Amino acid sequence: MYTIKTLNAISPVGLAKLPANQFEIDNEAAAPQGILVRSADMHDAPLPDSLLAIARAGAGTNNIPVEDCTSKGIVVFNTPGANANAVAELVVGALVAGSRNLVDAVNWAQTLKGRDTIAKDVEKGKKAFVGPELRGKTLGVIGLGAIGARVANAAVALGMEVLGYDPYISIDAAWSLSRSVQHCVTLGDMLPRCDYLTIHVPYLPTTRHTINAQTLAMCKDGVRVLNFARGELVDNAALLDALNSGKVAQYFCDFPPRAAGRQGCLLHAASGCQHAGKRDELRRDGRRRAERLPEKRQHYPQRQPAGCQPAACGRPPHLHHPQERPGRDLGHHEHFDRSAPEH
Repeated sequence: MYTIKTLNAISPVGLAKLPANQFEIDNEAAAPQGILVRSADMHDAPLPDSLLAIARAGAGTNNIPVEDCTSKGIVVFNTPGANANAVAELVVGALVAGSRNLVDAVNWAQTLKGRDTIAKDVEKGKKAFVGPELRGKTLGVIGLGAIGARVANAAVALGMEVLGYDPYISIDAAWSLSRSVQHCVTLGDMLPRCDYLTIHVPYLPTTRHTINAQTLAMCKDGVRVLNFARGELVDNAALLDALNSGKVAQYFCDFPPRAAGRQGCLLHAASGCQHAGKRDELRRDGRRRAERLPEKRQHYPQRQPAGCQPAACGRPPHLHHPQERPGRDLGHHEHFDRSAPEH
């Protein structure tokens, strides 16, 4: 019988897959053989001698001390793609809700409660919350893994023009993409064209602050940015400056950034909002994890820029230029390794 300890709430559906005659769930166990974890930071947690394996209910493992586990012979598992559809739906929901100002509209409507003139007030006031339609607008997707590919395909179905950037896209992800998704070789090709920008890459030293002052400066004025991957992918100071200047019209995320509560910053209530009071602590945790990760910067020769090209002949976009890898014209933030899952 193996004893399993959970560090976060794990779905009963998932726990039920563990045969009862082989596994027992004991969240108070001092010497478990296995640990199930979602977002809890294990870097400062003791690893008991009894521990054989840690399973992450998600894809990223940056909250697990993988090197320490390796030295102690503890196997670390993840579940890439398990929540891909759920996250993609959340992103699409944020696209619609943010673009059409649904949150502000609902909050305003709540202030009308009890009025005898509510019908007239709504008819008169709803014009203040008109937002742009998504059809015909351009969405840039940074990272075309299991989540990014789903978001890209959903946006195509909504009538958006979709640009994709991922120098390490897998064959499976590429074949799953709609032929309408256009392939961008560098971020410089993508950013100036985007009305909306969403990021779906893993958190690594080379992806920290992928969205920063330099990349935001390349974007259209009034761009809407979405981050449902990792909070550390966005430079919060640069983002706040961009929100204040109008360069960024809205920021949608499920992390508690410095901009939390500010007009134009939409936080998913299930995560970011409820932790807003802890954002200083979370930022310190993020910096601490970044310092622990080995700095692996890879340099690639600058290839001839090919710009954005639509897929043709039924082939996935990235197969049109199999030898090309983007250079470092935007610094190290432009590179990520698809071998590390994005969420």
